[in-house]
Amino acid sequence: MKTNQNYKKLNESYLFSTIAKKVNEYTKNNPDKKVIKLGIGDVTRPLCKSVVEAMQKAVLEMGTQDGFRGYGPEQGYDFLKEKILKYYKKRNINLKLDEIFISDGAKSDLGNILDLFSKENTVLIPDPVYPVYVDTNIMQNRKIIFLEANQENNFLPMPKDDIKADIVYLCSPNNPTGAVYDKSQLEKWVKWAKQNNALILFDAAYECFISDVNLPKSIFEIEGAETCAIEFCSLSKTAGFTGTRCGYTIVKEDLIFDEMSLNKMWLRRQTTKFNGVPYIIQRGAEAVFSEQGQKEISENINYYKKNANIIAETLKKHNIWFTGGIHSPYIWLKCPSNMTSWDFFDFLLEKAAIVGTPGAGFGKNGEGFFRLTSFNTNENTKEAMERLDKIL
Repeated sequence: MKTNQNYKKLNESYLFSTIAKKVNEYTKNNPDKKVIKLGIGDVTRPLCKSVVEAMQKAVLEMGTQDGFRGYGPEQGYDFLKEKILKYYKKRNINLKLDEIFISDGAKSDLGNILDLFSKENTVLIPDPVYPVYVDTNIMQNRKIIFLEANQENNFLPMPKDDIKADIVYLCSPNNPTGAVYDKSQLEKWVKWAKQNNALILFDAAYECFISDVNLPKSIFEIEGAETCAIEFCSLSKTAGFTGTRCGYTIVKEDLIFDEMSLNKMWLRRQTTKFNGVPYIIQRGAEAVFSEQGQKEISENINYYKKNANIIAETLKKHNIWFTGGIHSPYIWLKCPSNMTSWDFFDFLLEKAAIVGTPGAGFGKNGEGFFRLTSFNTNENTKEAMERLDKIL
């Protein structure tokens, strides 16, 4: 019996374990200091009322003979897919129910989708990057080309004629940088993909934070994307489903590569390897897309965006370069005084009891940068920025 030796090529997940170790040590030595965490990528606001009520109703249904549900469709119930279809229709994007696949989150699908592709494919991944894109391909021993994202291109790298790859990952709004592609930029990516017979894996997990109608929330707002892109979306940040787990992936019927339908392949993969999202969770997700649900979740999103603005204003005051914070819960800043990512982490922790995330943990181009998030209370965010203002 032999194991997958590619796992030896993975970097140890030292980032958050190192952060936790440093914070625990600081707390132990400074028991009277209140530590404010602005590094967490998890939401903190509770599920909205409509979602909770829908789940409670579904629980009661499951306790009755007529309302009980056993095995559900692995690709999701039509009642939820119909709501998602209408949600896209509002942006003039036409989908079919069979093109919508309900999942337990974008992270799972971004990794599992690789089952459809040859290990001989070359993958193009921006740096800095959400680690899942890299690690899942290392596990399958694919060749990875890193695309340079940096301050000069506002962490929005564009395609080049001399770059050849089969699969490219795009995330907009981006994690960790918060940068957002505009329509013309995504049009260039779609054009590049079609010219190179390549596939775009588009991570739209943070689309709910985009408030400018001129900025695309979906890759399918771009003409031609239906033949070269798969879209992944999640309710984790949209509706606080990080603890309840639900998302969806759009695989268009027009996606034909190597004389194979990716839509049919994904259906086959999911019905073979995935049990589907629980009925109770899908009823909660359905409520997200109701008129009242949309109103309630927008209140939470605006709450986080208010926090992001508080952070952004403090950075502007001290002339610190940053991206994000407007259409994203993430603020990606350049460390002041040419500090390294970890030096700035230690500076914030020791001088202000603030915890963020060193950019170096997201790739080599993250060195010298730092991620702060808006996923905390208004009160804590204000206090943290008052502390930051003081030490700067």
